[in-house]
Amino acid sequence: MDAKTRLCCLIGNPVGHSLSPMIHNTLADELGINLCYTAFKVEKDRLHEAVAGADAFDILGMNVTVPHKCEIIKELSDIDPLAARIGAVNTLVRVDGGYKGYNTDAIGLYRELEEENIIIKDKEVIILGAGGASNAITYICADKGAAKIYLLNRTFDKAKKLADDVNSHFGDVVVPLAISDYRLIPEGKYPVIQTTSCGLYPHNDDAPIYDKEFYELVEAGVDIIFNPAKTMFMKLCKESGARAYNGLKMLLYQGIAAFELWNDIKVPKNLADKILGMMERKLKES
Repeated sequence: MDAKTRLCCLIGNPVGHSLSPMIHNTLADELGINLCYTAFKVEKDRLHEAVAGADAFDILGMNVTVPHKCEIIKELSDIDPLAARIGAVNTLVRVDGGYKGYNTDAIGLYRELEEENIIIKDKEVIILGAGGASNAITYICADKGAAKIYLLNRTFDKAKKLADDVNSHFGDVVVPLAISDYRLIPEGKYPVIQTTSCGLYPHNDDAPIYDKEFYELVEAGVDIIFNPAKTMFMKLCKESGARAYNGLKMLLYQGIAAFELWNDIKVPKNLADKILGMMERKLKES
């Protein structure tokens, strides 16, 4: 570090468990970019002060995690159109007059799907859950040309609200259903994205659906959870003969997308693969 080192950071609460500093500091070191990344715990009622302070200190960019992804929009001078539609921002890029907001969670998930050859365009897709993570994922699937999205949630009203929001931008592409009504989905094979917290450590044996009949619909399953590395949802997908992936690549690629926005570069795949290996080892140690 020297007087020319640019600073980027994560703001949220909690942040002590984050893998983001490892991702960004490794990228900076490997690419020879004079940048340092750290994490700051920011309480919910101090968000405005935090962004004003970052602006005053000329911080290059920020990632935003819970509980600030929606409230941060009030603090922006500009916002990417997709992030505006989603209604949540997780990456801030310095621009004249403040910060522009992006949603690289959506970008990260789509990059993982592409890498695993899971096709969304012109395909029918199933998404489990209608919470905050599902919001970005449902929007990106619609934006990337999904023919239809079956949005399943424990409470139907929440699924309907998200479906109405997305359909107001993309037409009648999202079909809301209660999880218990999955039998209304026509027979076939679908990409399935699991966005709920079911199965998150330490509740490793939890899954949003246990019925083997549901998993006969799965062509490929992606669980956005990465700890544990093999969730119950993934195990049930594999038992039905489907491919299954966790969310570690989504985490990696949302970080890489942010780094690329901050530095106007493209991160090479071999470096992304190296960092993925580091993340996998770090999780095994924890």
